[in-house]
Amino acid sequence: MASQTSSQLQPTIGIECHVQLKTKTKLFSAVGNDARDAKPNTLISHIDLGMPGALPVLNEKAVEYAVRAGFALGVEPQKYSYFERKHYFYPDLPKGYQITQLSHAIIVGGQVAIDVDGQTTKVRINRVQMEEDAGKSTHPAGKDHSLVDLNRAGTPLLEIVSEPDMHSATQAKAFAKELYLLMRYADVSDANMFYGNMRFDVNVSLGAGSKLGTRTETKNLNSFRAVEKAVEYEVKRQTEVLEKGGEVIQETRGWDDAKQKTFSQRTKEEAHDYRYMPEPDLPPIELDDEYIDDIKKSMPVMPGEWRQHLVAVGLDNSAIETLLDGEIENVGISYLPAIKANIEDKELAKFLANWFVNIMIPLVKEGKFKLGQDQHLKLEVMLYDLIKTNKLSSTNAKALFVHLAGSTELPDDIEAYAHDKGYIQESDEDAIAEVVKQVLAQNAQAAEDVKNGEMKAIGFLVGQVMKTSKGQANPELAQKLIKQQLGL
Repeated sequence: MASQTSSQLQPTIGIECHVQLKTKTKLFSAVGNDARDAKPNTLISHIDLGMPGALPVLNEKAVEYAVRAGFALGVEPQKYSYFERKHYFYPDLPKGYQITQLSHAIIVGGQVAIDVDGQTTKVRINRVQMEEDAGKSTHPAGKDHSLVDLNRAGTPLLEIVSEPDMHSATQAKAFAKELYLLMRYADVSDANMFYGNMRFDVNVSLGAGSKLGTRTETKNLNSFRAVEKAVEYEVKRQTEVLEKGGEVIQETRGWDDAKQKTFSQRTKEEAHDYRYMPEPDLPPIELDDEYIDDIKKSMPVMPGEWRQHLVAVGLDNSAIETLLDGEIENVGISYLPAIKANIEDKELAKFLANWFVNIMIPLVKEGKFKLGQDQHLKLEVMLYDLIKTNKLSSTNAKALFVHLAGSTELPDDIEAYAHDKGYIQESDEDAIAEVVKQVLAQNAQAAEDVKNGEMKAIGFLVGQVMKTSKGQANPELAQKLIKQQLGL
């Protein structure tokens, strides 16, 4: 085989994502679906173990979540779908097959719009299929045995399969992040990657022109960074193989996060290797128009629409993405509805957005925030009014907010409280004039510099006025009075 240069090769990337649905019980059995703190092999039933005569019963809530995921991806569900058996033999799959969908999945089509370097790309979705998870095998280091935990056997999953529409590691990372947001905002999954609620399998191939190369699949990536770095590594590895005249082997690979490299696990199976057949113990899923419409009407505002609201307020992209992340990371603290509720007052909405991003989210992440939602919104709107009327400086507003954020109750009169605690800005011209007179006397050189046109020095003088007044002087008024007293 003739070697190819890297300039002739284009990466092509497709991603399969497994999303754990947030149902109370498993997909086909009445066993708890939260195995995070459970002892091994305690969340199992005869159905999960594949005991003779055990019959699966479909979890209706899982179907609803699958439909919601479809709407999040911009497509209606299939009215008719059914389950199939995917056969393979592994210790953590006691039945010898996995119940999944392939030929007639519940969701077909859809897309995920991603933005990379200002360019929008629409990544098409091939299908979204419902399926059960397998158990978990662990291999203790230095031991001659493996351990099997079947707590996750039967966990309800959505497998979301993209088309190979991505061509860079950055695009792959952006797709993974946006899919995460879509599933969280659609409220179908906790998508906590630390606990395996969302896992990515990345397919990478290098080809020339429209011809795709041989692909590899790197499985079970559990972070956006891992998706990006695995793609980067595979592109580099495959490029080196092809440039040396070698052939890329179609295989399943794992990711070593410590070494930041992929490694070979096994040759890649094809669909026919799994001997798919219709699941005889489960009837087809048939959805009527009323059921679909009811779910569609219940869908919340999704990230794309929130971005439109936030752009209208005048926020930059960095602040918007921080808000979208913060909305879902900090349970119980809702930022976006408050901004939307004040969307007509763009100045207030932008103030709230920037306040959330720069002040409130850090406090929440540090565990220093105890106020309830109604309380913190009341406080922020009051602070905005006090700043706008020049009663509070932005510095003192932040200090007051931090002071009150650790409380569980707000004072009845926030302005009176701020005044009593010395936060209210002094706007009495005569009082500030006395402070300015004192500061100019103590800083004669800076005063002379201002007289000589070095206006940078006026900032220093204003700072001294603020320091002397313990932050209570109105800085704009202080600057005005400095100029007056210097005859400018």
